[in-house]
Amino acid sequence: MSCPFFMIRYRGIDMAELLNTSDLSSKAAWQATLAEFIAVMLFVFVGSGAIIGIGMVGADGGTTLIIAALAHGLAITALVSAIGRISGGHINPAVTVAAVVTGRMSLVKGAMYVAAQLVGAVVGAALLLSVIPLADQGSLGAHSLNVDVASGLIVEMLLTFMLVFVIFATAMDPKGPGHLAPFAIGLAVMVDHFVGVPLTGASMNPARSFGPALATGEWANHWVYWIGPIMGAVLAAIIYEVIYIRGHEEEAA
Repeated sequence: MSCPFFMIRYRGIDMAELLNTSDLSSKAAWQATLAEFIAVMLFVFVGSGAIIGIGMVGADGGTTLIIAALAHGLAITALVSAIGRISGGHINPAVTVAAVVTGRMSLVKGAMYVAAQLVGAVVGAALLLSVIPLADQGSLGAHSLNVDVASGLIVEMLLTFMLVFVIFATAMDPKGPGHLAPFAIGLAVMVDHFVGVPLTGASMNPARSFGPALATGEWANHWVYWIGPIMGAVLAAIIYEVIYIRGHEEEAA
């Protein structure tokens, strides 16, 4: 039984391996899940906190863009460096979905990761609410569209495509420059912010959007920040996996 996309039979993944319920009793899997929770909690706290801080100091538009890009890009660089060896440093449900789709992670472990990422995002947003003065909380860095819905969907798809393509090329490709992965991934996040912040807020990460949205009740067009990143992530993962990883393996065989 096989399916070329969702089971990636060419990698030898069958249904039992795809589900792999043993992850539920694996200490290593739970340690990795905890690492994802901590990383996303800190990412939301720092990322949203930077956006709030910009408003508190009254920065202009150009400064706002630079600070937002640097805060998110450098935070991802640091956090991927910290937990990459433990969990792979996903810090993003879209990345986890891409890993499951390409057979690099079981469905059960993927669900553990996504749950931890979402809870971490909520906790990070709640911590911000507890320390930021009420008058300065605003939307808590929740994402919103400055373009129409179709354009926003395309922007989030393309931004996440670039991010996940870089992740697969550096962190998941056995021949990739793994030691440079945190820096490459952080740079991708930073560059994406320069393009995406004025248009969609540059989410690329459903958890980063979910935490502040739940904390503030800002749900307008929230589905865009799930569908866009996941579609872009899955497309990038399949293209890289099939053409550049599996393709090279077949050539070497």
